[in-house]
Amino acid sequence: MRATPNLLAKGFWGRSVDEFKRLSDIVFKLEGIKGPSGPYPLFNYHAADSVNDCKVMTDANIGGASVAHLNWVPPAEPTPTSSHSKGHARFYGTISTQLPKDRPDIKRTGFAAFRTLDRRATIFGRSLWDIDPYSYLALRVKTDGRAYFVNVQTEGVVPTDLHQHRLFTKKPGEWETVLIRWNDFVRTNHGFVVEPQTEIMRQKVKSIGIGLTDRIPGPFEMCIERIWATNDLTETDASEDPVAPGEKGDLKTKQGEKVGWGMK
Repeated sequence: MRATPNLLAKGFWGRSVDEFKRLSDIVFKLEGIKGPSGPYPLFNYHAADSVNDCKVMTDANIGGASVAHLNWVPPAEPTPTSSHSKGHARFYGTISTQLPKDRPDIKRTGFAAFRTLDRRATIFGRSLWDIDPYSYLALRVKTDGRAYFVNVQTEGVVPTDLHQHRLFTKKPGEWETVLIRWNDFVRTNHGFVVEPQTEIMRQKVKSIGIGLTDRIPGPFEMCIERIWATNDLTETDASEDPVAPGEKGDLKTKQGEKVGWGMK
């Protein structure tokens, strides 16, 4: 009996060993009973090949003219004004709201996004992130102050569903840690809030990404170092929640009504 090419693909056994270690840690640390003992790393951009495990998307796929790139930035020597010295990813480009001339069916353009690739297979099956023991998603980012969204995709019933939340930052141009409650994400499909709302399938998260949909023409740039799940509120740089419950965001229902964060 010969192994299939998929089983022999480079990285399969490495991913399987990593998944075995992760499952073993849960058992030996009794996290299922006592709860997690620390943060849960999901993805980081410390290595040069990390950007290869991400996918960049723009409205160019439907004839638009927006352009986006995701490049790796190597660690830099700390300076008097910055102590950040880890490798990270730079997401940048230009947003255009120009409509394609040969596509009269396209009425809206002006978006760009990237996401981690779907979790790949291991000997234990598809490797999915189980964030059920954690209350918050944490991201270490530096933005230009534009209205970015965090997008979470799970192995749900509807493959095109996304769970979204605004990436509320307070210090444009500076590195900061942002925490978002998992329960505050809003279920959407093709940019619109869908009903009934359902919680994230917390045991089956397969990708996390960031998108820009403010449709403001011009350049954009944001940097991201790592993504993790946590229960530790002290990891954030903010002294209070970045958005008060009920504050209106940019998501809308199909009837055009804006959604208030924390009021699903």
